[in-house]
Amino acid sequence: MNKNLLNHPLLGFKFSFLILTFICTTFFSNSLSAQQDEFGNWLMYFGTNRITDKWSIHSELQYRNHTFAPINVEQLLIRTGANYHIKKNALVTLGYGYIGSYDYKSDPRPPESKEHRIFQQLILKNKLSRLVFEHRYRLEQRWVNKDFRSRVRYRLMAFIPLNKKEIVKGTVFIGLYDEIFLNTKQTFFDRNRLYGALGYQINKNMQLQVGYLNQRVNDFGKGYFQVGFTYNTDFRKEEE
Repeated sequence: MNKNLLNHPLLGFKFSFLILTFICTTFFSNSLSAQQDEFGNWLMYFGTNRITDKWSIHSELQYRNHTFAPINVEQLLIRTGANYHIKKNALVTLGYGYIGSYDYKSDPRPPESKEHRIFQQLILKNKLSRLVFEHRYRLEQRWVNKDFRSRVRYRLMAFIPLNKKEIVKGTVFIGLYDEIFLNTKQTFFDRNRLYGALGYQINKNMQLQVGYLNQRVNDFGKGYFQVGFTYNTDFRKEEE
């Protein structure tokens, strides 16, 4: 195997940029004719907790709401996993997620459905001038109530620093991604998510993104205001 393969996912930097441009342009044009419902809200936390040079623990919590105000919970998502860092620009993860989904109501109630999910994923990164591309390939085995389902996901994300050449402390940046979901059974095309945000790198371990996500399922589309906070920790012992 070519040792440089991990440095050139999807056949190189230029191909990655062309794919991102194509899927964003296509989805924006298609979403104009999609049915648009209410506006929701997602509040999210992500963390990579480093244990050794090769291993880390993924932590994630998402509080998703039916409405813009965070008072009508739509989903509560808790996800964790073990990351193995192949090299600086490549890692694999084996993880577990719990997702509780709720009806649109304002009174306290149990979730309408409970999902337990096992997932495996590969993340590859590459750079084109100032742009950083992240490719995420994910397989999911899902137990929704008593029904088993499986799904394949691919997300292409780009980070564009605005006030500095790369994303370091004090950088303001733009984050963009498009993600497709494909079922192995039932309806082949599950959904598409298109996301754009303005981000700020607070320091080496903390990052904030505020943006908008449009989720499309067949002919139904819904927008979500998003706030995402990343806090990474490092439990490795410093060399004396």
